[in-house]
Amino acid sequence: MTTISRITDLDVATLQRLRAESSQEGFRFMERLCEEWVSGANRFDAPGEALFLAVADGQVVGVCGLNRDPYTHDARTGRVRRLYVLPDHRHSGVGQALLKAVILHAHDHFDLLRVRTEGAGDFYTARGFRRDVLDTKATHVLELTPPNTALEPAAVGAGRSAVAVHVAGRRWLSFLR
Repeated sequence: MTTISRITDLDVATLQRLRAESSQEGFRFMERLCEEWVSGANRFDAPGEALFLAVADGQVVGVCGLNRDPYTHDARTGRVRRLYVLPDHRHSGVGQALLKAVILHAHDHFDLLRVRTEGAGDFYTARGFRRDVLDTKATHVLELTPPNTALEPAAVGAGRSAVAVHVAGRRWLSFLR
């Protein structure tokens, strides 16, 4: 099982595999996440912000952050940052679970989430974001509504895998298949 947890302290060495693989894919944002964490420029610790890790078999397999959007002056607008999942863990629900954790956390702090993506537009639209062709600083936006209170932990059934999501001390299981 993969566990999604919010972290407040990060040893960037735990992200080495993500840094290497994302770099091989031509992405620089994992390197930027580590550089900004070490320098203190972005620790996802301002009000409403959070950083989530996905861990499977004791290894970090994904990451996703939430910041107040630096491209708008609206304090109630958040930005999904640095979503990355190792290639061998994609299409297993890890990215979806990371984004769900960010959205659940964002409900208490933001009215709107924005993201800029080059190649993952379909991923975001499948999860309720709408394409925004007029915004030069974001490609997709999600207007937040009250969280779904129907989410409750449940047992894993035969033939189904699950991801545990921990947000604000609560635990949900997301069924993947």
